[in-house]
Amino acid sequence: MSGHGFLLANYVPGSSLLHRTPLWLKFLLVLGCGMASFLIVDWAVAAVALAVMCTVFLLSGAGLPRLFRAVRPVLPVLAMIGLFQWWQLGGPTAARIVLNVLVCIVAASILTATTPVQRLLDGVASLARPFRRFGADPERFALTIAIMLRSIPFIAGAYSDVRDSARARGLERNPRALILPVFITTVAFARQTGDALAARGLGEADTAEHAQPADPADPVGHALP
Repeated sequence: MSGHGFLLANYVPGSSLLHRTPLWLKFLLVLGCGMASFLIVDWAVAAVALAVMCTVFLLSGAGLPRLFRAVRPVLPVLAMIGLFQWWQLGGPTAARIVLNVLVCIVAASILTATTPVQRLLDGVASLARPFRRFGADPERFALTIAIMLRSIPFIAGAYSDVRDSARARGLERNPRALILPVFITTVAFARQTGDALAARGLGEADTAEHAQPADPADPVGHALP
């Protein structure tokens, strides 16, 4: 399968100020941009915020092509959203919504472009540790994020490859020719991921716990008469 990017920028090694910025501060940047997207009501302010975020991204040394690749997958969706909102609420509101979404995407891309994946996952696990008292498992939560980051680009790549193959056979308008191969590929990928996790012993503790016999005198685990 050919390589395909994801919505956010991949990590770019470097020694810029952004690379040296503490992870918690970059988390706050993403959170602040997400909150600002609900507070900004003027499309011009949103445009200025987007320009600032793009400048900050470029200061990390990631480069303009990488920034474009980070936002390119969502542009068709944003175009449809913008047209619908323009039809319903007018041009300024549509522009504000689209620009606010782009601000959030660029802010998240700054985080992923300047933070190694392992450090990012360690930070996620650290943030989840206070919830351990409620039964949460920070390591499993970080693992879930890692699987998501790996799975979404794979599924997107599978769809793109199937779409190209269907187009070459003149079947680009046939939903079955698009959906069925992607579904089969996704299920196979999920099974391979599950087998890999099981091979590393993940989930064995839960299995052993549920495999405990109901009565110590019954080694098979069945209820005694």
